[in-house]
Amino acid sequence: MSDQQQSEKEEKQEKHEEKEEKERGEKWRNDPLSSVIWAAILIWAGLVFLADNMGLLGSIERLGPWSLVFIGAGVIVLAEAAIRWLVPQYRRPVGGTLIFGVILIAVGLGNAVSWAVIGPIALIAIGAAVLLGGFLRKR
Repeated sequence: MSDQQQSEKEEKQEKHEEKEEKERGEKWRNDPLSSVIWAAILIWAGLVFLADNMGLLGSIERLGPWSLVFIGAGVIVLAEAAIRWLVPQYRRPVGGTLIFGVILIAVGLGNAVSWAVIGPIALIAIGAAVLLGGFLRKR
């Protein structure tokens, strides 16, 4: 292969990679799911604090409103990870999202259950998620 042909091939490859990167960037920029998730977290927090101010928490009052906010936010973030994993148009890596969701739930449960229990369970859940992600990526 001549130098000119090699140069043309490399240039064509670079243009193709630039096009793919641009499409990926546009896909992520046009992704409304992140905005919806953050809005849902803010709405959840508002509902929890409103319920607390109105005395509606009742038997779960011992957790406190902040614990409920963290638990709910963790569940919402895990729901985002599930949506991203299941819906092709919103697909992108979810490992960090899974870890963040587990940490939020662990922080929320920290007041109700001893950290001596929550910490190791959170580590086990994160490890299992990483392991599962490794197995699923191989397919």
